[in-house]
Formats: sequence, structure tokens, C-alpha cells
Amino acid sequence: MKLLLASEVPNEKLEIFLRTTDQVDGESLINDGYVVEIANEIKGCFVLSSVDAGVFWLKQLYIAKEAAQNLPVLLETIIVLAKTKEAKKVYVHSHQPVVDILLGALQFHPQKEALKVNNLQGKEGNWWAYEVS
Repeated sequence: MKLLLASEVPNEKLEIFLRTTDQVDGESLINDGYVVEIANEIKGCFVLSSVDAGVFWLKQLYIAKEAAQNLPVLLETIIVLAKTKEAKKVYVHSHQPVVDILLGALQFHPQKEALKVNNLQGKEGNWWAYEVS
């Protein structure tokens, strides 16, 4: 598994990946995201956005079904990446019970209040946070 800045991936390769899913905001991915390459094919992506000093939001996270077994390792890799960006806290909004279980297992903690971000106010799901040490 390899992480690459989406902005540095050839457009053709990125377009092929984006055609495989309608769950990814391509513009956001190109501006702020990373792609996950497995066996020379893009199988996933994520956007880790800075919200405040030391506070990051894992805004988008997508992994193809056939690569889903890599999700725990991918989340741990994202935390390592957040550390390199001097993050103190990483927030995730989950709308899938399986992801909730995984986040809990990876020491993310449920949050009572939502992160104040425009396009997610009042949306279904759970907020989680990870204290980066």
C-alpha cells in the first residue's frame, strides 16, 4: 500500500479511479487529498483537512470493497500522516456501524458534539476524535 498526493498522480490514472465511484468529491481530492495505491492501482483515497491549529478532519475516506481489508492499516497510516502535520486531534464523521467499531478499536473516542463544519451540520452519523500524541 502506497500513499500519493492526488495532485501528483497523472490525471488519466485519477480519472480511471474516479469513474469507479460516485462517493468521492474529485475536486476536493485533487486540492487536499491522497490516493491509496495497491499493486499499482488506485483503490482508495482520503482528504485530511486542517480545520484549526492542530485540528484536522478526515473529510473523505473511501476504499474499494476488494481492498477493504486494508482499512485498519490505512487509518493508522492517516494518523501517522497527521502527526507529521503536527496535528493534536483528528476528527472523523462516521455513518456506518462497521466503521464505528473500527474507530473504537483504533482508540478513536466518540464525541458528544459535532465538529463545526458547514456541510455536515445535522447529518446522520457519529463523530469520533483521536488524540494525536
